[in-house]
Amino acid sequence: MVSKRDAMNECLDSADDRAIEFWFEFGSNYSYLSVMRIEEAAARLGVSVRWKPFLLGPIFRSFGWETSPFVLQKAKGEYVWRDMARECLKHGLPWTRPTVFPRVALLPLRVALVGAGHSWMGTYCRRMMSLNFAEDREIDSHETVAAVLGKLGLSAQPIIDEAQSAANKLRLRQQTEAAQAKGIFGAPTFFVRGEMFWGNDRLDDALRNAASL
Repeated sequence: MVSKRDAMNECLDSADDRAIEFWFEFGSNYSYLSVMRIEEAAARLGVSVRWKPFLLGPIFRSFGWETSPFVLQKAKGEYVWRDMARECLKHGLPWTRPTVFPRVALLPLRVALVGAGHSWMGTYCRRMMSLNFAEDREIDSHETVAAVLGKLGLSAQPIIDEAQSAANKLRLRQQTEAAQAKGIFGAPTFFVRGEMFWGNDRLDDALRNAASL
């Protein structure tokens, strides 16, 4: 069942062809790279960003994986951590390999679902990602999320209350189901006019496509 808010967002997505859907997860290391740079890069090209937080866990479990393939496959995991160091250096981003991976980020994602479409969304997401992948801190707590929101000048408790409501919990499940229905198998994933681009290394391609009208 699609809520009125989600239906409105879908209408906005279809009405604005110079837009990019950005499907991401706070526990995803490659999503970190994209979260940190997508808003500025999109603004330079006159492209709007549609933030789409979702849960990777249910998608991985549908493949029979209980955790990230970077954990399940040792050689891939060793490569990924070296690749992350290179990519962060290339983009001028701070990097600390997390001591816990993938980190649970259920409350931050629920808050992101509330924030999608608000002016504070990008800053909030960048801060949550920095805590995880630059400062190696746990992020799935009321105290951490409230502190981040407070530093943005927001009244944290009403936002957290909305995020923890039954309706919003359902919305996150539905958004994850929508990701599966769209064929999403990892994060970050981008859509431009229905065309899928997967992975941080395809962000620039996706943005150029969105700006090509």
